Amino acid sequence: MPDKKSTTLLTPRWLPDAKPRTSRGTSLPSPWRGRRIFAPRLGWGGPFGGRVAVEDSGTVYTGPSTQVASIYPFLLGSGLPPRGVPVGRDVLTGELVCIDPSGWTGRLTTNPGVWVMSQPGVGKSALVKRICLVYVAYGCMMCVPADIKGEYSTMVRELGGSVLRIGTGVDRINPLDSGPLKHRLAVLPATERQALLDVLTGRRLETLGALLATRCGLGRQPNEIERSALTTAVQLAADAASGTDPVVPDVIAVLRQAPEALRVKLAADGDTYLDLTRSVVAGLDNLVDGPLKGMFDGPTSTPLDLDAPAVSVDINALRARGSDVVSAGMIASWAYTYNTIDSARSLGVVRRRLVLPMDEMWRALRSGPGLVDAMDSISRLNRTTDDVTIYVTHSLEDVEALPTEEDRAKARGLMDRCDTWVIGGSTDEELGRVSGKRSLTEQERMMITSWASATSTGLDTADQVHPGRGKYLIKIGTRPGIAAAMELTATERRLYHTDRNTEPVGDARR
Repeated sequence: MPDKKSTTLLTPRWLPDAKPRTSRGTSLPSPWRGRRIFAPRLGWGGPFGGRVAVEDSGTVYTGPSTQVASIYPFLLGSGLPPRGVPVGRDVLTGELVCIDPSGWTGRLTTNPGVWVMSQPGVGKSALVKRICLVYVAYGCMMCVPADIKGEYSTMVRELGGSVLRIGTGVDRINPLDSGPLKHRLAVLPATERQALLDVLTGRRLETLGALLATRCGLGRQPNEIERSALTTAVQLAADAASGTDPVVPDVIAVLRQAPEALRVKLAADGDTYLDLTRSVVAGLDNLVDGPLKGMFDGPTSTPLDLDAPAVSVDINALRARGSDVVSAGMIASWAYTYNTIDSARSLGVVRRRLVLPMDEMWRALRSGPGLVDAMDSISRLNRTTDDVTIYVTHSLEDVEALPTEEDRAKARGLMDRCDTWVIGGSTDEELGRVSGKRSLTEQERMMITSWASATSTGLDTADQVHPGRGKYLIKIGTRPGIAAAMELTATERRLYHTDRNTEPVGDARR
């Protein structure tokens, strides 16, 4: 400490016009009296004065792996481009982390597919909804083909979108609906009209086969004779319903009437014909006169608004009827939604890109081959259409729940075609399975497992937050991952809240 009687100048040398003060805080007399102490808005004048227009970016040093081996492998990769959807801050560096599957295609990745997985309750749905919300602001159409829990309905409505609620006494969809095509077929040339009709027949046959494969139908895929009968029956029902779409009861009526064209196709008559078609007729009857009655047995009550920024098919009302009904509802709503949009695109009615959140994917995988085939076809085309498809699940074991090796191989292909992976809190056992698809360093595995569960408990847990809530590791291909922590805005906390038994807090929710 300086002596109380001594006087020490505290004026910095780089501010020549500043007013010096003594160590005791008293101002010095003139000629310093009346001069500025702080720099003006445009900076100090004179040589080397003014504001700093360009900030020094620093120096980048590189070196071979033999010289920098002691600091490799790195815990995390270099930063991602600050474009797209802001996720949050890097947990180590604090820099902004963004995710942009559409913008990365052809640059950092080969396709816009995203695979999101973690334990329940750590914020997967919150991240997916933020991606959808920002992409809608960029001009994309948010499309939820089967909202099992109804958690996207509020968000879609507030965006000015269209929500179709499936259930008895609410809305109904026709799995054989052709979308906007039914209003355009009559004005098309004969050759083009027949080509589109052939495509529609194939789609309708695929949908009926998937529905029949559920336990609400046959419980199996139709055999070759039954498929042949269905093909002819769908064509005859479509011809009879000129200017509109056939419905499932129309197909049942054709099979029971046994027209000559159908009997010639099967080379059967009388009792032989009845034996060949009895099972498929009974399966279709189950779809319209069983637990699904009133939902898929007539024309679509409320068509999707393709001009809306977001559309959703809410099948939450089906959950009370059991998993078999939910599986059939998912297949029907998927077929209707995607066929409608695909038809609109073929006519040029819809030109926007889609962002498709596929939440609760474990239900889709366990529902049977119908949805797996649909997801497989979409994932193969999304690079061409630039649609962002987001698959959300809890574990890679969900893939192994499929009944046949063929279906499991298709599901594994979905993961392989997703260049971007987002991994939340998971167990070490689960990360071992992930390592078979995406390489994880030891540090990355330690960090993700630390998000899986709390390390300690306290007497007062009211203010505690799960350590993995809102934290994600973003992996692009084989490059090191980027760990980000997301915080929700007040609006997002209201829209994204899915933990119904607790009060919302300022962190990401499932």
